Amino acid sequence: MDWSAAQYTRFEDERNRPIRDLLARIPTAEVKRAADLGCGPGNSTELLRARFPAAAVTGMDSSPDMLTAARKRLPDVRFDAGDIATWSDPGPYDVILANAVLQWVPDHATLLPALLHKLTPGGSLAVQMPDNLDEPSHRLMRDTASEGPWADKLKGAANARTERQDASWYYRVLREAGATVDLWRTTYFHPLTGGASAVVEWFKGSGLRPFLEPLDAGEKTDFLARYQSAIARAYPALPDGTVLLPFPRLFLIATRREIRSPPVSGAP
Repeated sequence: MDWSAAQYTRFEDERNRPIRDLLARIPTAEVKRAADLGCGPGNSTELLRARFPAAAVTGMDSSPDMLTAARKRLPDVRFDAGDIATWSDPGPYDVILANAVLQWVPDHATLLPALLHKLTPGGSLAVQMPDNLDEPSHRLMRDTASEGPWADKLKGAANARTERQDASWYYRVLREAGATVDLWRTTYFHPLTGGASAVVEWFKGSGLRPFLEPLDAGEKTDFLARYQSAIARAYPALPDGTVLLPFPRLFLIATRREIRSPPVSGAP
């Protein structure tokens, strides 16, 4: 799927808020190396570097358009093209950030322990994922896809995101992999100016992409018109035209447990 840096950054202030909340909870004190996986246009990388100014920070993304924007934004940072699922860099890193990206990467049971073991002892894996598949915004994507003339084209669109697990599953997998885990869920209420069209513009930069990409230009126009009409009913505008978009997100920070040397036998 193609990503558009310009579309994604239209709501950068709102998208940055959970990144700041996630970074603020990282307990690792001494950070020499940090990686931003799925760095997008570099906004998360910029915040990661500000949080750990003494660290050598790198970014990685699979989208050429996102990487171009990131390199323009932070020309002194190294940004690599790559796929998180096959990332072979052994590290070690003190912090690995994966903000709003792992929902697109499969097999979390294998992926998360693999990322954890690229950390130094005491290092942290910081993850934030949208937890909004049951929200009207995403339910209506699926409904619009299945009820229109494009239904055959979009049969697999809803499967672009990896299978969602509940919080206890993530806690167990990471604990068993050797981490202490800080896990929480927050629902943000983003005030968007412009009514239903603003909600559609938000998701054109993220969740709508797998639904729009298989369609031709005319089909995209019709799909978006139907979707926006349904969104207007689900998210009625306030008297000033603002729409409050509820956006739940799941956060986790997995800190690799320190390796402690066993006591010396017979020591006084």
